[in-house]
Amino acid sequence: MNDWTSGYVAELDYSHDFFHEMTPSRLAFAALSRGHRHGLDDNRLTYCELGCGQGFTANLLAAANPHVDVHAMDFNPAHIAGAHRLAREAAVPNVTFYERSFEDFEEEATLPNSFDVIALHGVYSWVSRENQERIIDFIARRLKPGGLVYISYNTQPGWAPSMPLRRLLTDRASQGNGSLEQRIDEALDFAERLKLADAGFFASNPGQLTRLSEMKSMSRNYLAHEFFNKDWTPFHFADVADDLAQAKLEFMGAANPLDHIDDICLSRPQQALLAEESNSVRREGLRDILLNEQFRADVFVRGWLPQTQRGGVGGWFQTPFALARHYGTGPLKVSWRKGDIALEASQYEPVLQALSDGHHTVRALLEQGVFSDMTWGDITRMLTILTGAGYIVPCLPQAGYADRIVRCRDFNMAVCKNAEDSERLGFLASPVTGGGVAVDRMEQLFLLAQSEGHQTPNDWATFVWRILEPQGQRLEQEGRVLDLPEENLAVLRARAHAFSARRLGILAGLGVSLLQADPSQPEMAHPTAASSQSGAVA
Repeated sequence: MNDWTSGYVAELDYSHDFFHEMTPSRLAFAALSRGHRHGLDDNRLTYCELGCGQGFTANLLAAANPHVDVHAMDFNPAHIAGAHRLAREAAVPNVTFYERSFEDFEEEATLPNSFDVIALHGVYSWVSRENQERIIDFIARRLKPGGLVYISYNTQPGWAPSMPLRRLLTDRASQGNGSLEQRIDEALDFAERLKLADAGFFASNPGQLTRLSEMKSMSRNYLAHEFFNKDWTPFHFADVADDLAQAKLEFMGAANPLDHIDDICLSRPQQALLAEESNSVRREGLRDILLNEQFRADVFVRGWLPQTQRGGVGGWFQTPFALARHYGTGPLKVSWRKGDIALEASQYEPVLQALSDGHHTVRALLEQGVFSDMTWGDITRMLTILTGAGYIVPCLPQAGYADRIVRCRDFNMAVCKNAEDSERLGFLASPVTGGGVAVDRMEQLFLLAQSEGHQTPNDWATFVWRILEPQGQRLEQEGRVLDLPEENLAVLRARAHAFSARRLGILAGLGVSLLQADPSQPEMAHPTAASSQSGAVA
């Protein structure tokens, strides 16, 4: 490897992913749920992403949040070149990318003096101790008082059994010849041979057989960055908390709201053990032991400002929510750490039905009588669970929507045009939430067809087939590649009708559209139930 990589994988590019937890409105909700008075409702914010990879998250967040000045850095020039290109294609003016290392990023003269949010996803466990110290120093110098840090990292004890397997794979890959992808394949094949030879490690650690099987099916680009770096550190929570304490930060809470509710994560005996620990850092470490945690996504704050009871209720009252997933009828299944979470249909159904007509604040839902005779604790608990499970999503205020919808439409058009020959970009920007919405390639092409005047699902299917056929791409159904045009068109039509019935209304409610629309109000969602059929591109 060249010296500029500092031991980090540069031979294979990182994936183009979007990480919901980094969305400002979701960080604001996490703070509200934990009783912290955040400043993320200001009309001008500064946001910095350290180790932005392909820059897709930074680009999307900037498009969906024109009031946020986004700055993002990565050491890989190919990543930054691609991020710049998407920013130009999508006309995103409020994002700046830097090809910098952690060593010299602080010297960048054009950086703001301070940031409201500093985020790093999938970075801290994968860089050297020297670079970890540089990250902490940057946070100490640049994070505003009251500012938030989002940080995700591998943790102990969950990764402890996998460390010998990871060492075996990286050592084997370092000895091989050929491209990194070829060396990864060879290392996995060698581990498979050890399994077939009844290696004692796998006999004593049967969970690693599952991990090996999962790794074999993963993208080699993802594996390269996840497992094959020179540096790879699964942390104890206390060590990360101690590092961030050097920058005057304290733990605020998990980024996923479901982890704010102990009784859906832990058994009663486990909760009792946890209650005996009064120290917040030791409490999180004990929690990781109870859950055998292997990955954390946390939010830290520089200066905790606890909400008053009245202020906390007021924050909930002002928070708008939108429907994020189709809901028809029947029991709602929410699965989490302890398995399925039981929710009362009489409680959640009125909420989901009310949000099917568009986004509403909690105050508006209360005034409509949606919560019936539920206690305030039950209301906030249910909204937290529905948010963590992805059925509803917190939204931005109405102010600024006109600007957001124009910016998001430009960004989404660029992404959907990219879908004509690629499936790399799997998210579109929502002007309602300020975050991303998962939209696969076929759905993006259906939206593109609609934007070009094709009005019916059958027309959308024909439009998509005209793109796929000359590229030699065919759909799959039940494991069989469809050769005949009429077979491919039949599957595309079924998917287009399902998209129209189940997804289009949800996307409209989130403001995700390529059509010219009245920017004064978000579009209302009217999803209806329909069966869906899928067809994967071969």
